[in-house]
Amino acid sequence: MVQLKTEGWIHHLARHAVACFLTRGDLWCHWEEGMNVFEEWLLDADWCLNAGNWMWLSASAFFHQYFRVYSPIVFGKKTDKDGNYIRKYLPQLKNFPTQYIYEPWTAPLKVQEKAGCIIGKDYPKRVVEHDKVREKNIKRMAEAYKKRKESSSKGITEKRKTEGSEDGTQRKKKEKQEEITLK
Repeated sequence: MVQLKTEGWIHHLARHAVACFLTRGDLWCHWEEGMNVFEEWLLDADWCLNAGNWMWLSASAFFHQYFRVYSPIVFGKKTDKDGNYIRKYLPQLKNFPTQYIYEPWTAPLKVQEKAGCIIGKDYPKRVVEHDKVREKNIKRMAEAYKKRKESSSKGITEKRKTEGSEDGTQRKKKEKQEEITLK
């Protein structure tokens, strides 16, 4: 987010990580909150793309594998193993050894002192424990998808019941009217 705020741009993988962290992955915020911030700060902001991407990455629409959650730690280690991105945009952490760059709160106090950054004083403590909230949020998403499916199925069943109650003559008139409308 520092890159976004200072440069008005952020790499698409960082956009993915931020969106997942803010919504279904960790903080459980509504996707529109993130969309609004990106809309304000992105130089290349396009409302349609921005809204669509936030819905997609929050698994609110288009993408339904809500159980695939970016780990802010593992994702960083996988895409930038030496932490160069972190060192550039979070200079408070630049002197941390690579083994702690993605989890500075795990560094012993002596390591933090040597790096010139005490977690909780010079740099904030972590906001959430990813592994714990991830599990909680996956359950929330599963429940939401289940309710949506039940609601959708109920609506279809009700519609079929209503349509099935028409006698043959009414149904044929309705079909004929639909045919005329389509022409």
